[in-house]
Amino acid sequence: MSNFVAPEVKKFVAWDYVVFAALFLVCASIGVFFAVKERKKKTSKEFLVGGKQMTCGPIAFSLTSSFMSAVTVLGTPSEVYRYGASFVLFFLSYALVIIFTAELFLPVFYRSGITSTYEYLELRFNKIVRLAATLIYILQTILYTGIVVYAPSLALNQVTGFDLWGSVVATGIVCTFYCTLGGLKAVVWTDAFQMTVMVAGFMTVLIRGTTLNGGSTKVWEDAYEGSRLNIFDFDADPLRRHTFWTIVIGGTFTWLGLYGVNQSTIQRCISCKSEKHAKLALYLNLLGLWTVLVCAVFCGLVMYSHYKSCDPWTADFISAPDQLMPYFVMDIFSSMPGVPGLFVACAFSGTLSTVAASINALATVTFEDLVKKGFPNLSEKMSTWISKGLCILYGVLCTSMAAAASLLGGVVQASLSIHGMCGGPMLGLFTLGIVFPCANWKGAIGGLLAGITLAFWAGTGSFIYPAPPAKSIPLQLSTLNCTLANGTEALTTAAPTAAPDRPLLADSWYSLSYLYFSAIGCLGCAITGLLISFVTGPSKGEDIPPVLIKPVCNLFCFWSERLKAFLWCGVQHDSQQVDLEKNLPKVIANKTGTDDTFKNSINKENKCQFPGYNPEENSYTNMSRESRL
Repeated sequence: MSNFVAPEVKKFVAWDYVVFAALFLVCASIGVFFAVKERKKKTSKEFLVGGKQMTCGPIAFSLTSSFMSAVTVLGTPSEVYRYGASFVLFFLSYALVIIFTAELFLPVFYRSGITSTYEYLELRFNKIVRLAATLIYILQTILYTGIVVYAPSLALNQVTGFDLWGSVVATGIVCTFYCTLGGLKAVVWTDAFQMTVMVAGFMTVLIRGTTLNGGSTKVWEDAYEGSRLNIFDFDADPLRRHTFWTIVIGGTFTWLGLYGVNQSTIQRCISCKSEKHAKLALYLNLLGLWTVLVCAVFCGLVMYSHYKSCDPWTADFISAPDQLMPYFVMDIFSSMPGVPGLFVACAFSGTLSTVAASINALATVTFEDLVKKGFPNLSEKMSTWISKGLCILYGVLCTSMAAAASLLGGVVQASLSIHGMCGGPMLGLFTLGIVFPCANWKGAIGGLLAGITLAFWAGTGSFIYPAPPAKSIPLQLSTLNCTLANGTEALTTAAPTAAPDRPLLADSWYSLSYLYFSAIGCLGCAITGLLISFVTGPSKGEDIPPVLIKPVCNLFCFWSERLKAFLWCGVQHDSQQVDLEKNLPKVIANKTGTDDTFKNSINKENKCQFPGYNPEENSYTNMSRESRL
């Protein structure tokens, strides 16, 4: 029981429900609009990848909205409030991630003409590798989506009085509804709308909070005095939760697994009408990521300024740190009906966009990688109906998974840990395929298993045996000015004590920063994969179509053509004409005639241009690939 008298914080009123309901209504309406508008275009390609005619603007909004979920809206301000503004260093991680994605991974995926990123793994390795990666992706996405649905619903329920399971079920139903009706186009345009709502919600909180706390200068001074602005900590200790190195290096690996090879991201990028539009969408999205990150960090600083002498978490006014942001909103907007509803709409905009992206990506991967393999001769009409059925199935599964998410602790750490443990090995697998021509399928499978084992070993161990308090202790939080109950004394936050019985690895391997899980999985996969490939006999470069490999060695060996050719490992990047039909593995079982996919793609080093190259845009554009579907 709390030692302090909690101030009265109002719950939701009618106007808040009206604003919140309006968000759900607009999202559902967008699904209906595209269902009606695109009703004559009944191919599964139109449904799953928007006919590959999207432009960079809405795709950029969609990418930002999808990955800046309610985890960001609720979790990041709480992180900054408790641990300081070092979280802002993620702006460096985001920049590195976007550059690697746009220049290394995207060109290979786009020019390959794939619909599912896991098609690439069969082209490059074989069906076994593709199936293993698909199953891991499905597991990762369902787990993550459960957190994204449950965490904001719980936080908002306990602070605003908003019904917990009502919001969980409503989120699942609305996302499934507009995904199933409108397909990718509905998801993308709804995400663009939700991004606007998210930024509007953040700005409203920032302006009101800054005004109440004496202006931006006062907020900055309070943050400085409370040690919240000690951003650049160059301690190289990998056990420290957040330092410059853990955020920039570990954060880059974590987000690269999320961006560079994740189906949700790549599906949007390859839905663009040209490779140039896809790259531009990624770079525009970087501006969106920075905007949301800065808004979230400043919200955390404003919140600290407001509660610097009476911390609601230490005083037990709330039961979890993730409830700080909604508690703050209900506190400062208690006299302004409707505005808390806007913030809840802001948090749920992140949730809706992420869940919708997950459902659409899961449906695409399952259809392309599992259904079409088992039933290669499906008609277009049946394919579209199956795709819609898969959207409904995954909508139900992701909503159900929300029930398990309550066991995973803080939303930011839980979500990034899952992405690290699953996304890191996947990043290593795709890196093996795209960067190392010598890697074979045995190395790919062995590397994937090694990466998953290492990442889950570290991640599960850290969940069971949390790091010592000295490595992750929050900054000081005071209850000096809280109203005491029954004459008790004011308290200051004390670090939780470590469990007495801890195994040998608990204070080393299990105490690694959660941001390094992805790096462990990725490097473990890549190194093991290369070793196994060399032991079992490396792949012959002559047998690999150049479009499947990105010759990164060209950046470092521009001074020597002979060295470049040696590092290509036999891949014919400089050939005048590549016999793609001869070298390309037979992947799509139901395709008719020749495979047009790779005729539309070729590496930059090739002197001849295949169909699909647009000299005016100096970029590759999507052409008709009906034979593939």
